[in-house]
Amino acid sequence: MGDGSASGNRGHNNNHNSHSGHSNKPEWLQQYDLIGKIGEGTYGLVFLARTKSPPNNRGKSIAIKKFKQSKDGDGVSPTAIREIMLLREISHENVVKLVNVHINHADMSLYLAFDYAEHDLYEIIRHHRDKVSHSINQYTIKTLLWQLLNGLNYLHSNWIIHRDLKPSNILVMGDGEEQGVVKIADFGLARIYQAPLKSLSENGVVVTIWYRAPELLLGAKHYTSAVDMWAVGCIFAELLTLKPLFQGAEVKAIPNPFQLDQLDKIFKVLGHPTLEKWPTLANLPHWQQDLQHIQGHKYDNTALHSVVHLSPKSPAYDLLSKMLEYDPRKRITAAQALEHEYFRIEPLPGRNALVPTQGEKVVNYPTRPVDTTTDFEGTTSIQPSQPVSSGNAVSGSMSGAHVGMNRSMPRPMLNMQRMQPQGMTAYNLASQAGMGGGMNPGGIPMQRGVSQAHHQQQLRRKDTGMGMGYPPQQKSRRF
Repeated sequence: MGDGSASGNRGHNNNHNSHSGHSNKPEWLQQYDLIGKIGEGTYGLVFLARTKSPPNNRGKSIAIKKFKQSKDGDGVSPTAIREIMLLREISHENVVKLVNVHINHADMSLYLAFDYAEHDLYEIIRHHRDKVSHSINQYTIKTLLWQLLNGLNYLHSNWIIHRDLKPSNILVMGDGEEQGVVKIADFGLARIYQAPLKSLSENGVVVTIWYRAPELLLGAKHYTSAVDMWAVGCIFAELLTLKPLFQGAEVKAIPNPFQLDQLDKIFKVLGHPTLEKWPTLANLPHWQQDLQHIQGHKYDNTALHSVVHLSPKSPAYDLLSKMLEYDPRKRITAAQALEHEYFRIEPLPGRNALVPTQGEKVVNYPTRPVDTTTDFEGTTSIQPSQPVSSGNAVSGSMSGAHVGMNRSMPRPMLNMQRMQPQGMTAYNLASQAGMGGGMNPGGIPMQRGVSQAHHQQQLRRKDTGMGMGYPPQQKSRRF
C-alpha cells in the first residue's frame, strides 16, 4: 500500500524539505501539484492534480479520490477496501485503472490515484441536451455502447457485478493515445457473485434508482449480472433521447423502501409485467404484498419505440428491447449484445467515440469546473484560484463528481485508472469490505480461462488502423 514512498519517491529525503513549504505535507503528497477539487460524493472528495515524478509522467493529470473515514470511525472505509481489492485484480481497456494507493498515517485517510478522464456520459448527454440542442451522432452512440458492453462483458466473465452503472460512472478519455475510449468507473458497490455466502440483497440498496432493474424494485433477494444489463439499456435509451428513460421520484424515508413511482414509470413505457412473460414474478415480495398498486393497476403499453423514436423493426430497437426484458433470465447478456446485428451495420463502432468517421462535425465538449480554493483536507486554501487549461480539466470526467450541479440522483465519484501492483502491500481485509463473509477476490478463481479466451478474442479483433479491438470500418464486420 502506498505510504509516501511509493511511485518512485523512495529516494526523496524528508529532511531536504524540512524548511520548505512542503514540511507539513506527507511525502506521497509531494509527488503532486494540486490543481483543485473537481467533485464530492457519498464517500469523499475528488481532486485534480499533476504528477511531479520524472521521467515520463511529469505533468500528467491525475484524479485523486479521498475517502471519508469509516462510519464507525475505526479506520478505512469498507467501500474503499472493496474498490481497491477489485481494481487490483482486473485489467481491461474499457475498465478504469488504478494508478496508486496512498495512506496518510496521521489520520489514516485513504487516497486512490487514477489517470484523469476528461469526460463522462452524463456530461456528454447534458451538453447535447442543454448547450447544442441536437442529438448525439449514431457513430458516437454505437461506439460508446459497444465499448461499455465490452468492458462489462469482461467484468461479468470474471464474476463481477458493477451494481451502479449510470451515465456519470461511464468515463470517456480526452486528448491523448486513448482519446474517445470508454472506461467503466466507480467500483464502490461492485462485488464478486461467483459464490456469495449470503443473498446479495443483504448488501442493501444498489443501483441508482433511475437505472435500477425491476427485480430489485420488487424486492428480489437474489439477483445476477442481469441488473447491470438493465442499467445499460437505460443508458442506451438516454444516449438516444438525451433524457432519462425512467425518471421516477425516489422514496428515502426508510431503509430500502418500496419504490412505487419508479415502477410506475417503467410500467407506463413497457406495459404491465405478466406471469406468462415473467414466471418468477409471483415470488417477488413487493409483487405479493402490494396488490392494490402493482397487481391491481393495469397499464396500457405506450410502446417503447415511440418513446425512444426508433422503428420497431430496427436493430437498435431490437437490442434495446432485449436489454429491457422484464425477466432477468431472458434479458440479453453483455456477450450476446456484442454479437448483435446492431453492431454489424453502418456506422460500425470504432476506437475513438469522440471523432465521427462519417464526416460529421466533431463536438468540442466544455472544460470541467475546478475549485482551486480547496486543499486535500477539504478546507479552503489560502492560495488564490488558478485558471485551469482546457487540456487538463474537461467537464464531466470524474464519474459522478459533478461540481455545482443539481441532481436528484446519488453521485458516483471518480475518474479512475490502473494501479501498479508492486505499489501495494497484500491486504487481507475482505471481511471488512463486506465481500461475502471474508471472501478475498485475490483468492477466488477469476475465471482466468474465460478472461484469457476473451483476451484472445480481443486480439483477433485488433485492426492496425484502429489500435484496439474494433472491426475495420471497410472490411470484416465480425466482432
